[in-house]
Amino acid sequence: MFESLTEKLQKALGDLRRKGRLTEQDVNDALKQIRLVLLEADVNFKVVKEFVAKVKERATGADILETLSAAQQVVKIVNEELKALLSGGGEEGEEQRLLLSPTGPTIIMLAGLQGAGKTTFAAKLALQLRKSGHHPLLVAADIYRPAAIKQLQVVGGQVEVPVFTLGDKQDPVQIVRSALAAAKEGGNDIIIVDTAGRLHIDTQMMEELRKVKSVLSPQEILLVLDAMTGQDAVNVAQQFNEQLGVTGFVMTKMDGDTRGGAALSIRSVTGLPIKYVGTGEKLDAMEPFFPERMASRILGMGDILSLIEKAEQNLDAKKAEELERKLRQSQLDFEDYLEQLRQLKKMGPLDQLMGMLPGMGAMKGKLQAPGEKDTAHMEAMILAMTLQERRRPEIINGSRRRRIAKGSGMTVQDVNNLINNFMQVRKMMKQITEATSGGKRGRMPRIPGFG
Repeated sequence: MFESLTEKLQKALGDLRRKGRLTEQDVNDALKQIRLVLLEADVNFKVVKEFVAKVKERATGADILETLSAAQQVVKIVNEELKALLSGGGEEGEEQRLLLSPTGPTIIMLAGLQGAGKTTFAAKLALQLRKSGHHPLLVAADIYRPAAIKQLQVVGGQVEVPVFTLGDKQDPVQIVRSALAAAKEGGNDIIIVDTAGRLHIDTQMMEELRKVKSVLSPQEILLVLDAMTGQDAVNVAQQFNEQLGVTGFVMTKMDGDTRGGAALSIRSVTGLPIKYVGTGEKLDAMEPFFPERMASRILGMGDILSLIEKAEQNLDAKKAEELERKLRQSQLDFEDYLEQLRQLKKMGPLDQLMGMLPGMGAMKGKLQAPGEKDTAHMEAMILAMTLQERRRPEIINGSRRRRIAKGSGMTVQDVNNLINNFMQVRKMMKQITEATSGGKRGRMPRIPGFG
C-alpha cells in the first residue's frame, strides 16, 4: 500500500533531516515537494491545499525553527496532520468499529458499483466476525450480475458461513425480508447483505437500494470502493452518500494501488470514515482501518501494533515456546524451519509484513522478502528430505542434495542456497541467544543483509 507515496514522502522529509537548523525557506521547499507528491498520488486538490497550509502554519513558528530538533518536529507535525486527515480529527480506532445492535441482529448492508469487490468483501467480513465469536449470515441480494449468487455461495462455503438465497427470480426486497426471518430462526446475530452493483450510478439502482434499506433498517451501510479508481472513488462516495446515506467506506485492492489518493481524500471530502481496507485476494486479506497506524505506515515508520495483532491471531503460542526452547539449546532444525515458514504464511505476504517494520522503507532494493513462490519452493525442498535429514541437517552431503533437488523439482544450487541460508539463520539465532542470556554479552550479532 502507498508504495510510491511512501518512497517520495520519505525523500522529501529526508532532505529536511539532513539539515542542522531549519529556515522558513527550508520548510517551504520541503512542503512544495510534499504538495507535488500528494497531487501525483491523486489526492484531491483542495485536500492537498488545506493539508499543506496546516503543516506550514505549525512548522514555521519560531519555537520550531529555532530548536536543534526542528527537522524531527516538522516530521512529527506532518505525521500528526496526516493522521488528522485520515481520521477527521477523531480518536484512533473509535470510529472504525462496526456499529453493533444491542438488541436484535446487527444488519450490515453492502453497496457499490460492479467490480469493486463487494461479494469478496462480504466473505472477508463474515470470516472476521465468525472468528470473533459471532454467527453471521450472508444474504445474496444481487439478482442481476451473472453468477453473483453462486460466487457468494462459493466464498461463503470457504469461510464456513451460511448463505441465504431465493435465486435470481425474486425481488431483492422480498429476498431481504425473507432473510430477516431466516436469521431470526437460525440464531444469526449478524446479517451481511450483498446488494447489486451497476456499471454506473443510475436512478433505478438507487431507488432499489433505498427500498432494501427501508426493509432492513441497517446499523451499517458500507460502501465498497475500488482504490485503483483514484478520485473516481471519491466522486462515487459523494453520490452514494447524498442519495443513500452511508455510514462508512471499504477500500478494496489497496495492495495494488501504490498511490493511495482516494484513501487520503475520502474522509476530508465526505466526513465519513474508512472502516476496512482490502490488502489482497485471499479471504483473510483484510484489515480494520486505523488512521494513526496508516499515517505511520505511509511515512515509513512501520506499524508494529498491526504486526503484533496479526501474530496473535495467526501464530501458535505453544509452538513458539517450543521454538524458543530449541533456540536456547541451539537445536533448530529443518522441521522447525518448515513450521515457521507455514506460520508466517498464515500472517500474509512477507513483503507486507516487512512494510510494518519501522525503517524498512529505507531498505527497499537492499533486502528482498521471499514471495509465495519462493516459500513454496523452500517448503517443497524441506518436504523432499528424510526425517533424519530434517533433524540433522549436517548429514546432508552431495548425493543427498542431488536426491532432494530431484524430489522437489528444484536444482542442486537451490538446495545449496536453502541449506546455506538455514545454517546462517541457526548461527545467528545461537549468537542472539548467547548475547541475551549471559553468554557473550555486549553487541548483537551482524544479521546478513542488514548491515
